[in-house]
Amino acid sequence: MVTWPGTPFLKSSKKHQASTTRMDINSQQSLLQRTVFFPSGDKYTGEWLDNKKHGRGTQVWNKSGAVYSGEWKRGRPDGHGTYSVLLQETKVYAKKYCGEWKNGRKHGYGTNVYSNSALYEGVWSEDQRAGWGKMNYENGDVYEGEWMKDKHHGHGIIRYANGNWYEGGWREGKKHGKGKVYYPDKGQLYEGLWVDGDAKCGTFCDFGREKAATPTKYPIPQLLDAQSVLQEASSAMRVGAGQEEQQQHVSPPHV
Repeated sequence: MVTWPGTPFLKSSKKHQASTTRMDINSQQSLLQRTVFFPSGDKYTGEWLDNKKHGRGTQVWNKSGAVYSGEWKRGRPDGHGTYSVLLQETKVYAKKYCGEWKNGRKHGYGTNVYSNSALYEGVWSEDQRAGWGKMNYENGDVYEGEWMKDKHHGHGIIRYANGNWYEGGWREGKKHGKGKVYYPDKGQLYEGLWVDGDAKCGTFCDFGREKAATPTKYPIPQLLDAQSVLQEASSAMRVGAGQEEQQQHVSPPHV
């Protein structure tokens, strides 16, 4: 058994003890398919470069029982790999994340399993959901669309467990901008404007009423020009936001 500087131990036969020792002294050489044991009980099997995990390899953490298998770069997961955890009750490994990594963080396209019924598949940036992705939530809701810093941001659709859905703009996890909500049980569609999660104005109309399970007794009267109403409201909101911003930057009067 040969001790490497920096903590790990390399599993090596007596036949190659001398050559391994010379390699240890030189230190800065590439090793392929070596098993390394750490004082903590962790174990790594795979490729090395300059005393760091580099290439393909598998790391097993002794305390948690977690396993990462995939590509490494300079000691960190980098490239494509799978992270799994050991389920204590069944002693079976369950995948938590499978996809791309960069500098030890989820980065690129990948799938993360939160629970048996909660899962995200899409783009990541430094361990956060960012870009386009689909999230199945624990309560049965499903969101598909754009993300930024782990929140719905941009354009997306959320289908609620009760059958209703919203499609439109989002900002920092809240409905924001133009959007539509469909109520299939009533056969109705609401189209309007949202600000920080609150519906500010909009129009209701019948949509799929003939297939609705519990339609209203009477159909909704139609506006002659619903789009004009929404455009006018949108313009008014923009003007109001602009005036508020100007007021925030008005200099105090001279005395």
